[in-house]
Amino acid sequence: MSTKGPLWTPSQERIERSQMHAFGQRMAEKFGIESDWSSLWAWSVSRPEQFWPEMMRFAEIEFSGEPDPVFGAPFGGKFATGDWLTGKWFPNVSLNHARHLLRFDDDRVAIHAETEAGRTQDWTYRELREVVARFADGLKRVGVKQGDCVVGFMPNVAESIIAMLAATSMGAIWSSCSPDFGINGVLDRFGQIAPRVLITADGYTYNNKRIDCMERIAAICEKLPSLERVVVVPMLDDTPDLSRVPNGVLWDDFLGDDTTLDFVEVPFDHPLFVMYSSGTTGVPKCIVHGHGGTVLQHMKELMLHCDLRRDDAIFYFTTCGWMMWNWLVSGLGVGATVCLYDGNPMFGRADRMWEMVERVGISVFGTSPKYIAACQNAKLTPGVTHGLKNLRCMCSTGSPLVDEQFDWIYQHVGDDLQLSSISGGTDIISCFMLGNPVLPVYAGEIQCRGLGMDVRALDDAGESVVGEKGELVCCTPFPSRPVHFWDDPGHAKFRGSYFEHYEGIWRHGDFVQITKRGGVIVYGRSDATLNPGGVRIGTAEIYRVVEGMDEVVDSIVVGREVEGDVEVCLFVVLADGVLLSDELVGRMRTMIAEGATKRHVPRHVRQVSGIPHTISGKKVELAVANVIHGRSVKNRDALANPDVLDEFSGLVG
Repeated sequence: MSTKGPLWTPSQERIERSQMHAFGQRMAEKFGIESDWSSLWAWSVSRPEQFWPEMMRFAEIEFSGEPDPVFGAPFGGKFATGDWLTGKWFPNVSLNHARHLLRFDDDRVAIHAETEAGRTQDWTYRELREVVARFADGLKRVGVKQGDCVVGFMPNVAESIIAMLAATSMGAIWSSCSPDFGINGVLDRFGQIAPRVLITADGYTYNNKRIDCMERIAAICEKLPSLERVVVVPMLDDTPDLSRVPNGVLWDDFLGDDTTLDFVEVPFDHPLFVMYSSGTTGVPKCIVHGHGGTVLQHMKELMLHCDLRRDDAIFYFTTCGWMMWNWLVSGLGVGATVCLYDGNPMFGRADRMWEMVERVGISVFGTSPKYIAACQNAKLTPGVTHGLKNLRCMCSTGSPLVDEQFDWIYQHVGDDLQLSSISGGTDIISCFMLGNPVLPVYAGEIQCRGLGMDVRALDDAGESVVGEKGELVCCTPFPSRPVHFWDDPGHAKFRGSYFEHYEGIWRHGDFVQITKRGGVIVYGRSDATLNPGGVRIGTAEIYRVVEGMDEVVDSIVVGREVEGDVEVCLFVVLADGVLLSDELVGRMRTMIAEGATKRHVPRHVRQVSGIPHTISGKKVELAVANVIHGRSVKNRDALANPDVLDEFSGLVG
């Protein structure tokens, strides 16, 4: 926990005009709780049968039926694993996710989309409703019905959102992959769920390179016999050649004429999205999320934790293959402008994203530590060079932010900014811990646990601890837990993913500390935690030190098993022209010992040209560990840069 004072403290005026404050005041008046943050969080996790219906009303989510019972298993006391697996949220409620996202019908811009190649689109809420209705009409003509799967192999463009909303408005299930996935990566995912309709683009542009997807699309279609229609969005050519695409049709030709928007009401837990585990240790698991849990959780996070409002614009740098895309799109439910970008965020000019923040007036800007590091390395000062007067909140996820990145943002982006490091995942399509507009920001620390999320850190004895490192767990069910896993008889995969360690308690797989002030520090994945001399240490503790050095662009840390112990191995990507000298290695080791502990000091330090990441930008420690131990790496297609793995073979030993 940082011993420094806060980097930012919200003014009393800002606190009092926040939606978090308004919600807390309303709950204090209705239920007699204290109006401070700690009391609000404690009430939300101890009385979920009160909190979640109130959140649904505060977000103005339209539903039919009675919101009682809240959960189809008794709240209170200790939960059994079976309650998580078979209990249903709001079993007497029906609604539709798309209806909430399309509840506005006016001339405010709903979607602003840009691509690296210069393609720009604006859709008002009225225009969005109309085109969604026309795409839904096209799906109906094909025969798509409730429960069918519609999938997207798409860039991050408006058509992806339109197709998703059209499918889910009908009660169909949506799933998507970004077009940088290889053929096997797509088939490993879509092949499990037998989609009836595929929406794709003929290609996309990245780093000024035109990438034609038609050959891959043809190969994918050959292996997906369930497909009855392939809808192609022209991105590279106005009239792409569809001769090799069975049942292929262009986007405009697929749209129907009916502009009447109908919504199929479905049960609260009805399948909405199929998401996928990373797939770096085997065939990806198909994680099914429901209509109600997704929209309710996203509204809580966007409205209360990010203070997103109708007159705001929100952006997150993401692809359609990452859950942050689903989270971003839910900004439509607030009535904000959802901003999209597809391509290299620094193509042509290093400050390209900051120029967009200024030009569009973005108020909530989402990115990753990797992008922030790139801005640092490029010596950008966006707070000086750009007018960022609307920017109120920055979010970052994918990996923990290091202290130096907190400092850089407050020094070079803005000093009156809610910096929200957020953490959760595909498994919950949301966050366990995130930002808060009524709390201060401390370097290296996530501001708080989410409302309604009974998150704890458990020590080796299974006891809840504060101020000590432990396993991240959630002790009570929450609406956005998966409805189930696809093709999972008896919930075997579901049970094995989260409930093998603790009966009735969700184990998420992160190594964390709950601080005494209620914040959270993430030390890395539990399965990547190092154990030299029998002492558990998190990889993020080393990253915080090493990646704060000017010479280091990126790094990865793994443990090498040697004679019953573990040696810490550090691999670094260095700045242009920098070589790994003995002096630099010595300085790294000294800084790690002083910034963490002597046990964190690596036994081996090696220079590499690249660090393997998933397509969503997360470091893949387990893949590197497998390589240095001579083990095979499964599903290399799940990685954005699998070729760099070969470089790690034989580097230590």
